[in-house]
Amino acid sequence: MKNYTTDKIRNIGIIGHGGEGKTTLTEAMLFNTGATDRFGRVEDGTTITDYDPEEVKRQISISAALAPLEWDNHKINVIDIPGYFDFIGEMVGSLRVVDSACIVVGAVSGVIVGTEKAWDYCKEHNIPKLIFVNQMDRENANFMKTINQLKELYGTAIAPFQVPITEGGQFTGFVDVIAMKTRQFKGKDLVEIPVPAEMNEVIEPIRTMLVEAAAETSEELMEKYFSGEELTEEEIRSAIRNGVICGEIVPVVCGSAVNNQGVTTLMDTIISYLPAPGECGNPKGQHPQTKEPMERSCSPSEPFSALVFKTVVDPFVGKLSLFKVLSGEMTTGITLYNPNKDKSEKINNIYYLRGKKQSATDKVTAGDIAAVAKLQFTVTGDTLCDQANPILYKGIEFPAPSISLAVESLKEGDEDKVFAGLYRLTEEDPTFTVEKNQDTGEMLISGVGEMHLEIISKRLQNKFGVAAAYREPKIPYRETIRKPLKAEGKHKKQSGGHGQYGHVWIDFEPIADSDQDFEFVDKVVGGVVPRQYIPAVEKGLRECLPKGVLAGYPMVSLRATLYDGSYHSVDSSEMAFKVAASLAYKKLEQANPVLLEPIMKAEEVVPDDYMGDIIGDLNKRRGRILGMNPFGHGLQQIVAEVPQAEMVKYATDLRSMTQARGSFKLTFVRYEEVPANVSAKIVEQAKSEMLQEQKA
Repeated sequence: MKNYTTDKIRNIGIIGHGGEGKTTLTEAMLFNTGATDRFGRVEDGTTITDYDPEEVKRQISISAALAPLEWDNHKINVIDIPGYFDFIGEMVGSLRVVDSACIVVGAVSGVIVGTEKAWDYCKEHNIPKLIFVNQMDRENANFMKTINQLKELYGTAIAPFQVPITEGGQFTGFVDVIAMKTRQFKGKDLVEIPVPAEMNEVIEPIRTMLVEAAAETSEELMEKYFSGEELTEEEIRSAIRNGVICGEIVPVVCGSAVNNQGVTTLMDTIISYLPAPGECGNPKGQHPQTKEPMERSCSPSEPFSALVFKTVVDPFVGKLSLFKVLSGEMTTGITLYNPNKDKSEKINNIYYLRGKKQSATDKVTAGDIAAVAKLQFTVTGDTLCDQANPILYKGIEFPAPSISLAVESLKEGDEDKVFAGLYRLTEEDPTFTVEKNQDTGEMLISGVGEMHLEIISKRLQNKFGVAAAYREPKIPYRETIRKPLKAEGKHKKQSGGHGQYGHVWIDFEPIADSDQDFEFVDKVVGGVVPRQYIPAVEKGLRECLPKGVLAGYPMVSLRATLYDGSYHSVDSSEMAFKVAASLAYKKLEQANPVLLEPIMKAEEVVPDDYMGDIIGDLNKRRGRILGMNPFGHGLQQIVAEVPQAEMVKYATDLRSMTQARGSFKLTFVRYEEVPANVSAKIVEQAKSEMLQEQKA
């Protein structure tokens, strides 16, 4: 593939709800431009952008994939982006580097949750967009119903560029509303025919709306329009393009990706109306040291800078870092600076990627997207720049994981391989994390949803050849006491020779309103416990704390005051006093021990229509509603406190209750006593597990 100038490049993300034909549309575009010699099918696992074994098996897109193509002396960098919510990180990373988006909407399904999320994200980040109404070949396809639905949701910005023509229930062509010409499908070609007279009634108001939208983009055109003068087609197209780039106009075109209908027109629309890199504003950053705001123009003459938006890890080839050049040019052999890590990176091999296929290049210019191999320090979201002219761009804000599983190796001896593989997978997926829970000792993996973690487990197996077992994580319960207790601990052992003797009296009491887990107080007087043995008493108690007396959970909020005891001049030792302390500790069973559970603050954003169901569900989970606040756009924020144990699978449940429209985040607040009825079940379960461990 040849190198193109910045003005001849278009970077576009193909987004929308899962199953609406985004990958098939990408495949049709590749086929029409000669980038491929056959039209791949999702069902056959032969598409360019769905090449991962799990994508082929499940027939869904899991990872964003780059697919550059050449059309009408332009380069279009298409990024095929997964539509399922579990892989939203792929959309977040990819849309950070595109200059526009094509939202694919099904002509049968209309606007559904994936459409809404795609639209909202584009709006939030000021990304110009167009809409491709796909699947016009299907029996119940209804273009105008979809248009009305879009207008109802998104207002007058929706601008149909086409009106489909059907004959005998078949999608046969469309009317170009701007040119007022009819295009009929004849195999791969489009044939121009007169506009059917019966369609004038539908087309005229649409064209009037387009002309008005064009006129509103400038005072000159507005004056011309209101004076009764006809706007030329060139004026209309130029004005509409300005409106599209500003986000005031959203073109709508139609077609059938699977039948390769309307796809070439879509590519023409992308080139004609969507922005080249830099047309929507210059990239902004800051100086890495001084933090002063900085700005670069998207020009090859500027100092080099780029943003890494995706990482692909291959156990054999190594790491590929996908990036967009924001200014300047990258060439092989140069050394670049990573201000995020304060490290230099040597650029050896640069590639254009098309799916998994790599094509080497020696130069990438401003606005273009490519990949570089085997960077040592650079990860997704990092900046690369000219060391003499440094700049730091804002990183990519990925959604936090919302569901966790405990993981352990299936095969003894594979532990290091399992965890090394999982850590490698975090490099290519910022929404996936691996960490050891210090409270439970478990290794936890966390992701966006159940399918997300299932895919991670399959990738671990496919890429690194190791398997692991997964289960729900343990809840980090705690124990404490509710009443004070004076407890005696006496360890006396004499069986000939040197004996053991340690004797203590300890006053145990709960620590109220304190973050302190344990406090040891020495009130020994008269040398009843010699000074050299007092640290052993404290050490013995601290060694007991990780295992509570109720269910084996860590003991917290405990004050232990050593006030009396006795010793033997020969048989006493540090060990004997440690044992004596542990014997006193065991008597905490008499101090009304209780179970504590972590309480989380849940901040949820859900549509108004689901408020009643969500609140009812939170109440069932022993939640306390703290407040409700309007969030705009038909959304409400709910703030509640809920026990962590009740939120283990909440990500899946919330998605089901809100049709994937709801979102939430959890933060730890405090520990609270578990209700007696719930506590009894937890204690019983814990004792049963401890018994099984002893038998094993």
